[in-house]
Amino acid sequence: MRPNRTAPDLLNHLVLWLSSGHISRRATVAAGAGGVMALGHPPFDWLAIGLFGLVLCGVIFLGANGVRQAAWIGWLCGLGYFAVLLHWVVEPFLVYPEQDGWMAPFALFFLSGGLALFWAAAFAFARRFASLVVLCLALTVAEGLRSYVLTGFPWGLIGYVWLNSPVSQLGAWVGPHGLTLLTLTLVFLPLAVLRATRSWTALAVLLGGGLAVLVLGYWQGQDPAPRMTDTTLRLIQPNAPQDQKWRPENRELFFQRQLGFTRQDPRPDLIVWPETAIPVLLNDADDVLAQIATTANGTTVVLGAQRYDAWGYYNSLAVLDPRGQISHRYDKHHLVPFGEYIPFLGLFGILGGGLAAQFGGGYQPGVGPTVLAVDGVGKFLPLICYELVFPHEIGSVSQRADFMLQITNDAWFGTFSGPYQHLAQARMRAIEQGLPMVRAANTGVSAVIDAKGKLLQHLPLGQAGYLDAVLPAPGPPTVYSRFGDGLVFLLLGLLAVGYILCRRGFGD
Repeated sequence: MRPNRTAPDLLNHLVLWLSSGHISRRATVAAGAGGVMALGHPPFDWLAIGLFGLVLCGVIFLGANGVRQAAWIGWLCGLGYFAVLLHWVVEPFLVYPEQDGWMAPFALFFLSGGLALFWAAAFAFARRFASLVVLCLALTVAEGLRSYVLTGFPWGLIGYVWLNSPVSQLGAWVGPHGLTLLTLTLVFLPLAVLRATRSWTALAVLLGGGLAVLVLGYWQGQDPAPRMTDTTLRLIQPNAPQDQKWRPENRELFFQRQLGFTRQDPRPDLIVWPETAIPVLLNDADDVLAQIATTANGTTVVLGAQRYDAWGYYNSLAVLDPRGQISHRYDKHHLVPFGEYIPFLGLFGILGGGLAAQFGGGYQPGVGPTVLAVDGVGKFLPLICYELVFPHEIGSVSQRADFMLQITNDAWFGTFSGPYQHLAQARMRAIEQGLPMVRAANTGVSAVIDAKGKLLQHLPLGQAGYLDAVLPAPGPPTVYSRFGDGLVFLLLGLLAVGYILCRRGFGD
């Protein structure tokens, strides 16, 4: 009679099957597991499937034979994850396919493969200890490092998979890297306990802890209703496709479309145009700005534009007062590599100034994040497109704003996943900072988000129009807004020390 297999037996059997199989089997499972993980993010938002992919990554790690193979497995898991998650990166190269299309597959492979190196290092380090617990810590550190190294790219962090669940509200306490650590712990720790002890009691305790986390997140997100101000905003969405936006015959069309949305009654307290909304340089835009001010009829307008000075060209945000004068100006400081400037220019000079740059030398960076004020509206933190994805930079401003305002041109990201992932990160920034997020996007999704990350109103992707909405009130300062990533990195250090002491005292 064949004995019944328990869950620990099945887990160990699966690990053995993977470790004893041909390298192609392990490679396929590793890359596939990473790809499945990515389905937990927009546009799919399949939380359970994404977590299942992470489980598979943990299982195949257990079957790794040595540090070198663990590194290879980690790289393949990362490659699958980033290739599926970031497949939209080919879209900018397809705006002008005859010129840039040949670079699209190389961009996806090298970006995905480069980011996967962080995962490879984490898997290799954890394999030295043969521990899933160490993998939790190492992979969290790896995700943190990719947020900072070489200007950083924290797009699609593992912890973002919780966005549409109560767990996301814990981002107000621990931030994105804390959510990543929590995710890895909830998945890998039960696997480690199940394989090492075969104790159903211990597993039940861990699963109970996971349920407690869900309850805590649900409690954190509870509010009777979002508090609102008496300020009305108008978000302008012209829906100018990127391959048409700068054509001479279309510039006036899209400009007049924005003017038409601007003049509609009733009058709001603030009107917001998207990134690079006007067809001339800000230095030469006196007539254009006067026309906008006249059309706005006494309402302050925030708009995106390009400008230049003796140092070069800038991607800027301008605040246009009712008289048609620029009262405030902000220059984008965190530029998109290969999009707005070219790093290692001697090596990649063939790309000119960057895909999104209208001028050969690309853009120059501004001085850094700041807070601007509009009379009768309040203080806001300006963000231009890509700057939104850096939570540590948003939290670096000493003065607390009343809301965050993003202008963006997501036409570069296609229509399938990129814009929705960008919107998801906007919601995470609102949760982390306890501040409303207002975003005006050229092709969408323009939206108003409250301080809990709830999408209150929005204009769908690919639709021209405008949105009048009441500005939500700010929430109280969050723990993450006060301390940033420092608390999580301190926690990681303490956990690492605790693990070492436990190994020395009690064995692994």
